[in-house]
Amino acid sequence: MRKSFISILSALLLLSITIRANDPLRKETYTYSVKGTDTLRLDKYDLPGSGKVKPCIVFMFGGGFVGGVRDNKNYIGYFNHLANKGFTVVSIDYRLGMKNLNTQDPMRIVAALNKSISMAVEDLFDATAFVVDNAGDWNIDKDMIVANGSSAGAVSVLHGEYAICTRAKVTEKLPVGFNYAGIISFAGAIFSTDGELQWQTAPAPMQLFHGDADSNVPYDKIELYNYGFYGSKCIAGQLNKITSPYYFFDVKNAAHEISESPMTSNLQEIDSFLEKYVAGRQPLMIHTEVQQIGKPEMKKDFQMTDYIKTNFK
Repeated sequence: MRKSFISILSALLLLSITIRANDPLRKETYTYSVKGTDTLRLDKYDLPGSGKVKPCIVFMFGGGFVGGVRDNKNYIGYFNHLANKGFTVVSIDYRLGMKNLNTQDPMRIVAALNKSISMAVEDLFDATAFVVDNAGDWNIDKDMIVANGSSAGAVSVLHGEYAICTRAKVTEKLPVGFNYAGIISFAGAIFSTDGELQWQTAPAPMQLFHGDADSNVPYDKIELYNYGFYGSKCIAGQLNKITSPYYFFDVKNAAHEISESPMTSNLQEIDSFLEKYVAGRQPLMIHTEVQQIGKPEMKKDFQMTDYIKTNFK
């Protein structure tokens, strides 16, 4: 009888654990800002039933500042993984400044790109301030907010952190003294109209994923006059020089698929970053190189015009 009871109890415990692991995400939608004709919303994802204060990840979708949606079905599995790891996930709208661009003039495209990035950073900061304002009601630790983005979203979160480090005026939208607890970039870069990047203060710990054959977003850097687009390799090199924590996941002979593949293929690396760099605040610098044996060599030498043609055909 005792063995039978223990067997039943064990089965119930296993069932409870299984149900908890497969709890559906709770999704709540909020309007965080209205700008002209743009109503900007965010979706908050978490698992129901926990009253504990949680860290938060603010996510920005990809789409070249032309398209994309905050609730892309390809992201939901990733959000579910993060929620099961104890995070609240906030996926945000942002204005798409390149959406109605109708020109093939490279300089006009560059100017529009710069403006689009500035708009996206403004929206990121407004959404972040909204999260901080509601942190008490949402059980979010406002000192543990990580910014994460894919492609154009990755460009935006990197720009947001660079703006904080250079004390740009747009940071007035954030609470005084605020900084992110970490940055996760899936194929991102920082665009500059003032030449090479200059970090006035050390940034939050960064995790950078990038393929060295990416023709959408520079892997290393591309410069033209005072304009520069500085990718993950360049950023990691700068962080190495100033001994600021980073984790560069460097994929050889890979293209822009790295803007999404980490959300399914690199969950272990993301978990490690969140545990060691964000929660543990370990002062680490990691550079991991990955190469698939036998894969045909891809084109890697791109000019500014190549990136423009790829994104704005």
